[in-house]
Amino acid sequence: MIVGATQVEAQVGTDIGRAPTLTIERYPESWSYLADPDRRTGRWTEPFKYIPLSTDGSAYLTTGLEIRSRYEGYANPRWGEAPHDGYVWHRFMPYADFHVGKLRLFAQPIISGISGVRRTKRPVDTTGADMLQAFVEVETDVAEATSLRMSAGRKLISLGAGRFVDTRYGPNIPQAFDGFDVALMAPTRQVTALAVRPVDNRLDSFDDRTSTQKSLWGVYATQWLGDGRAKGFDVYYLGLRDRNAVYDQGTGKELVHTFGTRIFGDTGSSYWNIEAAVQNGTFAGHRRAAWGIGGEIGYRFAQAPLQPDLRLAADVISGDDDPDDPKLGTLNPLFPRGKYFVSQSPIGPRNLIQLRPSITIHPRKDVELSLSGSAYWRQSTGDGIYAISGALVRSGRGSDARFIGTQAEIAVAWQATPELNLAASVGVFDPGTFIRETGPAQLIKLVGVMANYRF
Repeated sequence: MIVGATQVEAQVGTDIGRAPTLTIERYPESWSYLADPDRRTGRWTEPFKYIPLSTDGSAYLTTGLEIRSRYEGYANPRWGEAPHDGYVWHRFMPYADFHVGKLRLFAQPIISGISGVRRTKRPVDTTGADMLQAFVEVETDVAEATSLRMSAGRKLISLGAGRFVDTRYGPNIPQAFDGFDVALMAPTRQVTALAVRPVDNRLDSFDDRTSTQKSLWGVYATQWLGDGRAKGFDVYYLGLRDRNAVYDQGTGKELVHTFGTRIFGDTGSSYWNIEAAVQNGTFAGHRRAAWGIGGEIGYRFAQAPLQPDLRLAADVISGDDDPDDPKLGTLNPLFPRGKYFVSQSPIGPRNLIQLRPSITIHPRKDVELSLSGSAYWRQSTGDGIYAISGALVRSGRGSDARFIGTQAEIAVAWQATPELNLAASVGVFDPGTFIRETGPAQLIKLVGVMANYRF
């Protein structure tokens, strides 16, 4: 779903896998409750979160800011195919959210940069100064406790668990979309229709453009079960047109139809999130048919020392059986999370089987320490492996081996203040048989250190 308005009081604190505080998109946050003086806590940020512009409270302004610096270092990138790499990403993202009655104007520029890099800069590294989000929104009541929200412009969008459409929050430049969405919202359900194109980020200032290569459309529905929104299920259809798709099989125009469902729940101790999807359409004038299933289950031992959280994640994602057969069997994950498996991973969700147990403990209330281990196999030995961006990392034509390798990571996050999150991760990727048979096969070493200030 496109996240609806939520009270900030319901937001979680430290979370290695998602945002450190507040929300990623920022526009789902609702600060109108601060109009009531009795609900104010005296926090220094509150005067910036609710600025009344009319005596009756119908017009108000919300402002905020994110300042993030993140260091990433890689020894033996792509198992030694590329030279050592290290750099620091910087981004500065203020926002202003203007409300007057049912009308809303939201704007969030981004000022970004990268330092210390020796390789060619990429669009996810920096886009200079540009507009990350800018949209107009209107909401109207259509029935009792049911409203229709319509927005148009440039927007960060996350659907469900982010397996097919997400914000690419982990890298330096988030993925925005230009277009419109319409959401029908009720207390226990939401249906969203959207038609958008991704924003193509460019390296200089104010030169980002709406993509002419890709377009995305679809309908995403969520039904919550029981009180609150802790349990429920999603059903969705997503369509993608790509004028220049690249696979191990070749390059060509692609039309993808994705039909999927997700079940999710959280009882406070146990939680689950399981998703399955099938795809059809065409690639280079021939049929395509793909599928994927994955998710995670976990249990929190809230009363035990250190409050351990045990989690098991797994995915089985189809690849192409035969590169010489024009029919394509590789799943297209569309616009997935920027940090899909762990904080830093050289491979993404195409032609993959992965198993990842992890444990998170809490030495203090505001500190999380996480240890995870991942094992990766090719789902089809006729296809290669791909990066999260979709770029081909290794062709599958030189080996019949299935095992890609194992990855281990230790990550820690400290919510030092309600606004400041400090995090670090260290990992290694040990190559398996497939990597050793298809090229350089050195041990990848990965380090990440981040400071993120948000209010």
